[in-house]
Amino acid sequence: MNVSERARGDRAEIGRRIGVEKNAKQRDRYRAAAMAIDGRETGAIVEGLDRSRRFVQRWAYAYRDGGIDAIAVKKQKGPKVRLTLDEQERLSRRLEAGPLPGDGVCTLRGLDVVEILRTEFQKPYSLNGVYDLLHRLGFSSLRPRPRHRKNDPAAMEAFKASAPLLSTPCGNATRASRSKSGSRTKPASGSRAR
Repeated sequence: MNVSERARGDRAEIGRRIGVEKNAKQRDRYRAAAMAIDGRETGAIVEGLDRSRRFVQRWAYAYRDGGIDAIAVKKQKGPKVRLTLDEQERLSRRLEAGPLPGDGVCTLRGLDVVEILRTEFQKPYSLNGVYDLLHRLGFSSLRPRPRHRKNDPAAMEAFKASAPLLSTPCGNATRASRSKSGSRTKPASGSRAR
């Protein structure tokens, strides 16, 4: 493997990064480049790292062609945000106001938010996407059960006081036996002589 230091001090910097890197895969990328700079052959590096030949060659040649930055971890881009900041604020205000009479529900659920985004914002979202969006906006699905607007606590208490008991408490339904095992066999049947 024909790899040499691209810039003076690269080998020392790679050694420092190996010492502080917590991700094992990234550490092995640095180690592959360091071993290649040290003049080791591909087979020896593969054996020393217990990685595939392709892995070793990829990262040693990445260093050779692009330097340390070519083997450093790069932040992965996420998907584009569909709602602008203004739209996110509008959605937050809409959700905090609660359901509107036209929504036909007493509390907004995830599917209701999907429908709001589709009709009012013209943005298609999946149910999982809505839950992620709500989490990013600071909403939580862990809320106490809402009370319906027609709920009458006084009528509920009156019903509880006047309702007949549907069942009466009874004593122990199983009779006590001498057996400690809980089995319902005759006491003498378990120890019969053969």
